[in-house]
Amino acid sequence: MNLEEYLPVLLFIVIGTLVGVGPLAMGKLLGPSAPNAEKLSPYECGFEAFEDARMKFDVRYYLVAILFILFDLEIAFLFPWAVSLDSIGFVGFMTMMVFLLILVVGFVYEWMKGALDWE
Repeated sequence: MNLEEYLPVLLFIVIGTLVGVGPLAMGKLLGPSAPNAEKLSPYECGFEAFEDARMKFDVRYYLVAILFILFDLEIAFLFPWAVSLDSIGFVGFMTMMVFLLILVVGFVYEWMKGALDWE
């Protein structure tokens, strides 16, 4: 095994680190800094910071978060499917169509139940 084969991986890691850290460093170095009490106050989930830290959250917050994670993870199955579409043939295509149909039925059910409405 040659070390030159790892050059693309090393390059990917370096560029990924620069893309992640570069804007943060630029914002810290070049951005305006005018702290005040409002900017330094704690912010949690859209609720005003008051009373006890153990107060109950609205269940809709958790429901929307779980639904987002669920649909986000299921959409991740589309990328490998799209890449291997030539090799899996018609059976693979129909399997993904059934998967997407189940996903759409679940989405419509949530929509009809009002799980996506934020009051």
